[in-house]
Amino acid sequence: QVPLVESGGGLVQAGGSLRLSCAASGSIFSIAVMAWYRQAPGKQRELVATITTGGSTNYADSVKGRFTISRDNAKRTVYLQMNNLKPEDTAVYYCNVDQYSGGSHWGQGTQVTVSS
Repeated sequence: QVPLVESGGGLVQAGGSLRLSCAASGSIFSIAVMAWYRQAPGKQRELVATITTGGSTNYADSVKGRFTISRDNAKRTVYLQMNNLKPEDTAVYYCNVDQYSGGSHWGQGTQVTVSS
């Protein structure tokens, strides 16, 4: 059973929108923080957004006002709504799930490409 399954990446023109999803399998229990990271070619992986069990969110300055992270605890799923996309948003996006027990899990990554 794959722990985290991501979907929703693709190719979009600048100014467009995409919605990423990441569903956690039943093998991951007591989920605490859910997050999205991204890694562009030749760059380090960077934090995009986080959301706690209670719904508190945090965003990288570069995406504030454009991206929205949300989660459905019943579905064990985290989402990233990305609006007004820019070419510099092009990257592989990874979801990350931290457990209260200290475990941490990564998704397989989904490619987002924004053309100018």
